[in-house]
Amino acid sequence: MKLILLIEDNESDELLTVRALEKAQVANEIVVVRDGEEALAYLFGTGPYEGRDTSQLPTVALLDLNLPKIGGLDVLRRVRADERTKHLPVVVLTSSGEDRDVVQSYQLGANAYVRKPVDFNEFAQATKALGLFWLLVNEPPPVPAP
Repeated sequence: MKLILLIEDNESDELLTVRALEKAQVANEIVVVRDGEEALAYLFGTGPYEGRDTSQLPTVALLDLNLPKIGGLDVLRRVRADERTKHLPVVVLTSSGEDRDVVQSYQLGANAYVRKPVDFNEFAQATKALGLFWLLVNEPPPVPAP
């Protein structure tokens, strides 16, 4: 099953994202991590995720930028620097409207940058479009042989 990794520290935004995905009838499993450190632990199978099959990457990671412990841009930098995760689709899903965040996200290898709309219906539409594209339309790179 195609998995979505939601990296979000704000519980309200997490609930909105999950609700919007459900409303869009995206039935994929959603794994939620609450900070940058936990996101990296999940992806690389360390700490509380030691023993997780790291060959099973999420189909897409939805990454907030304003995270505790390790910020979203640093998470993105580490994901792109590692051979195992460098092709993982990462969509920055954030409330930040700073031009420098947009530029830096793309420079670090983000696949898309989406500002969280304030209105739930707009947010639901944006989330539905993300789900349809990344889970149904996008062709992921082939998994390299071990």
